Amino acid sequence: MTPERPSARDLHPAGSAWRENVSLDAPGVEEANSVAWPLLIRSRLGEINRRAGDRSSSRWFVLVIALTGLFTVSFTITLLAVSLVTIAGDLNTSEDTLTWVITMPMVAFGVVGPAMGKAGDLWGHKKLYLFGLLGAGVFAAATVFAWGPWSLILFRTLSASCGAALGPASMAMINRLFQGEERVKALGYWSFVSAGAPVLGVVMGGPMVETIGWRSIFAVQAPLCLIGVVIAFFFLPETERGERKRFDVAGAVLLAVGITSLLLATNRGSALGWSHPVVVGGFIVAPLAFWLFVRAERRAPDPLLPLSYLRRRNVVAPIGNQLFANFAYMGGFILTPLLLQNGLGYSTGEVGLLVIFRPLAFSITAPLAAHVTVRAGARFSGITGALIVGGSMLALAAIGLGSSVWWIGFALALSGIGLGISSPAMTATVASAVDMGDLGVAGATQQLVVQVGTVAGIQVMQTVQKSMEDSKGLIESYGVAYYLGAAMCVVAAVCAIFIRREPLDADVST
Repeated sequence: MTPERPSARDLHPAGSAWRENVSLDAPGVEEANSVAWPLLIRSRLGEINRRAGDRSSSRWFVLVIALTGLFTVSFTITLLAVSLVTIAGDLNTSEDTLTWVITMPMVAFGVVGPAMGKAGDLWGHKKLYLFGLLGAGVFAAATVFAWGPWSLILFRTLSASCGAALGPASMAMINRLFQGEERVKALGYWSFVSAGAPVLGVVMGGPMVETIGWRSIFAVQAPLCLIGVVIAFFFLPETERGERKRFDVAGAVLLAVGITSLLLATNRGSALGWSHPVVVGGFIVAPLAFWLFVRAERRAPDPLLPLSYLRRRNVVAPIGNQLFANFAYMGGFILTPLLLQNGLGYSTGEVGLLVIFRPLAFSITAPLAAHVTVRAGARFSGITGALIVGGSMLALAAIGLGSSVWWIGFALALSGIGLGISSPAMTATVASAVDMGDLGVAGATQQLVVQVGTVAGIQVMQTVQKSMEDSKGLIESYGVAYYLGAAMCVVAAVCAIFIRREPLDADVST
């Protein structure tokens, strides 16, 4: 007797009704297979994802996949920074116009982050990760066919906006999969990729553009992103969706307006002049938008950023540490190649070899520092790391015509060591201080703060150097800017003093 065929409704993704009630040799199975097999395949993939989160070795495999995608989209944000003259010639435009190819993606990467993080908390971080990687790949492909400066700026900005989803999504998955010392170590790798990929983009951008051309770079990036989407779909574990809540559109828009105004005013201040109407207007709009954002969040039933977190020491203090430490770290990173080339006469190749000391030191230090953080506490790591970065600023300020390459390499390596100690600890502290359902927006907030510190450090330290060049001399003017960076590191260390000692795998900290 032929068993009754299950309807499509009965074919649950787990496939249990099909396997238990229907033999593969039964009459009519071929007809039902057209409905069942896609569901069975989906079920098996879901089973792979569930098991991936349960095995220690699989957790690290997931980490590699997540960070590979993050590196792929982050690397190209700054890739064209040192090749603007070449690209401007190709597109028959001015170098000043093309600076927006760097400015807008950097701004978009920070501005879009909080909204992306919240979206991941509400609808699932894996979905957000796949969306971001796919969008970055599509607009990377569009970049290959850019026909003018503004199409290039548009495609790079859209690609960075999509890529901004990968930071908070990958961080949320890491925080869910890892606990304790493993979490700090994993976040060390995340911090290296998140902060190091744009740095490597600057270092390697010039040689890559000269070797294969700027369009070819994005022709390679696009298929890599699409391959990454397929791999991530199969192997990244799905995170639980949050409670059904409305997305806080008003909060997202007001925060975006405030951050965009602040970053653009800071970024363009040195180029346009700090008294330029656009710059002054940006600094006026930014605090007004932030004030309206706070008012909107207090009234919103489901706020983008719960303001109660801003009363938690283990949220505010580590974020403050990251803001001021990255001010010095990235400000010093941009200044040092200029000092070496303009002040000391180093070649581009020699500068490229020397600046590698920083990301290399970071990559070695960040995973090892996890052991120190778990035993000595995040407060110790935050203070120590910030002071070491400050020490690197003082070492860089001491560089003169007679300085050896070893001293320069040592000074640069100190920056990487310092941030490698503090950054993973600060990230893990914030993750332990918020609810599990807000890991995405917490990660995006840190990404945003780091971006603000980066832009502010680059622009303010460069402005200080330029303003001191006539009165102090070329080389000495760089020293004044480095002293400012060292002062910001002291502020970062003070912020870390207020961190309360809490278990790094706690769900909520007050």
